[in-house]
Amino acid sequence: MPFIIKKLHSDTEQRAFLFLIRELGLSQREAQRYIAIGRLFKDGTAVTKTSMLVKGSLDYICFEPQSRGLLPIFQTDEFALFDKPSGVMVHPQNRHTPYSLIDEIKSHFGMDANITHRIDQETSGLVLSSKNKRSERILKMMFENREMNKRYIAMVHGKVSRETKISVPLLRQKDDSAIVRMVVKVHASGKSSETTVRPLRYYPELDMTLIEAKPMTGRQHQIRVHLFHVKHPIVGDPIYAQKEEDVIRFLDREISEEERIEKSGAKRLLLHASQLDFIYGGNHYSIHSQTDFLEEAFLSMNK
Repeated sequence: MPFIIKKLHSDTEQRAFLFLIRELGLSQREAQRYIAIGRLFKDGTAVTKTSMLVKGSLDYICFEPQSRGLLPIFQTDEFALFDKPSGVMVHPQNRHTPYSLIDEIKSHFGMDANITHRIDQETSGLVLSSKNKRSERILKMMFENREMNKRYIAMVHGKVSRETKISVPLLRQKDDSAIVRMVVKVHASGKSSETTVRPLRYYPELDMTLIEAKPMTGRQHQIRVHLFHVKHPIVGDPIYAQKEEDVIRFLDREISEEERIEKSGAKRLLLHASQLDFIYGGNHYSIHSQTDFLEEAFLSMNK
């Protein structure tokens, strides 16, 4: 478990955020944020006001990364790329999450290293991490400014016969429906989004097509929603193109692998971040995933 409780002690009465700065060497911003999200406890009660006076024994919940041996496939002094397996979260969902990619990143490169973008838990493939605060700011800005050329491959239902540009607005919002966690949909009041889809190979015996998807924008679930919108949902998608009751059962982890294959075509989402092209520090980088996605795809379709 990467989140542990560290026992601390303050001999003198002092403000909570100053105590964390002095005791743990945190910046003022870090100390205030960790207090605000309830990381510091006094007598079993969270200290949530940064100016609160504390003294004596305190408990501090801190993150101590634990590696499971996943190594970067490419790295420089400034950044590293990981080939994330499907099923691994990029960030911990909460303090009870046993493992995420951030464990590997901070285990290998220290606590200043960080994720620079996100992909879904079930999406496999390339994830770019920074090694220091400076490169983190630069790389995140490059993603924001669309200076990263990302390509994905996916197995989708049906025959995709020609290259298609999908340009529909996507809306991310919470509502009162039973599937409140499904928050992305095509909607006129949403944000503009664009994905280019190119067929690579059609499998008539499966009525499935291997496609390449190039997102020109970076909306949440963009590729999944766009392909669902054009009636070619991604094989293994447990949310889009599924009945509401089955979506709820999946989110509540009540669907077996066999039933998921029966309903969606595979036991995992068959979407893979396959290539990343960008210029950093005057150098051009074109990184390709080393995962055999097709092999994993066909294995995931078998009961």
